[in-house]
Amino acid sequence: MKKQIKSLGLSLLTSISFFNAAQSQEKIIVSTGNPIITDKYTADPAAYVYKDSVYLYAGHDVAKPPKNSYEMNEWLVYSSADMVTWKEHKSPLNPKAFAWAKGDAWASQVIERDGKFYWYVAISHGTIHGKAIGVAVSDSPIGPFKDAIGKALITNDMTTDVKISWDDIDPSVIIDDDGQAYLFWGNQKCRYVKLKKNMIEFDGDFVNVDIPKFTEAPWIHKRKGWYYLSYASEFPEKIVYAMSKKVTGPWEYKGILN
Repeated sequence: MKKQIKSLGLSLLTSISFFNAAQSQEKIIVSTGNPIITDKYTADPAAYVYKDSVYLYAGHDVAKPPKNSYEMNEWLVYSSADMVTWKEHKSPLNPKAFAWAKGDAWASQVIERDGKFYWYVAISHGTIHGKAIGVAVSDSPIGPFKDAIGKALITNDMTTDVKISWDDIDPSVIIDDDGQAYLFWGNQKCRYVKLKKNMIEFDGDFVNVDIPKFTEAPWIHKRKGWYYLSYASEFPEKIVYAMSKKVTGPWEYKGILN
């Protein structure tokens, strides 16, 4: 009987521990306006609508004063069915998931294809100098995610025409109406490449995108027959956009958004 009571007590303690852990990993946020997230520093938000919810992915900056730089060690995900009440989920991905990387959870984007969720991330490479773009995959939009390739998709030595180490950042992916996927990215020079249906291999060569005053952070989307390419321009940075009837351009510059 004592053994049974002891066993029951341990089971209850274990259940309570798991419940508390789950509670500490998920948090409800009720938004009354911008900013949505106020309890921690986040950067590079990327929203994705799947079924009846929107998923918001962001990098988590934990740098504390007097440090005057970023310290990004993980990505976060939030979900909402009404854009007012948000659930913060357990962090689904961090740079340690990529054995070839050495850190820095920079800008990223998630997209779904054939029931799999592909997370394209900008990250520092461990052996090839500079930033790289990796891909993680999951069966769920909230993860957990794992490295989809076992190596970087794009590395700095693939883009030697730009003489900086951080030109391969800020990935943005679109799957066009015909099923062809495109990856846009870049700093100082915007590029795109077609992706194979498996979302982890190239289906052609890198192509430079002709848009004015491009700095970084391309974001590609389509609405009512038009393709929109938003990006950060000049310094101090402004958010501008261009439009085209084709995802491959040519692009017509339209002006400043913010």
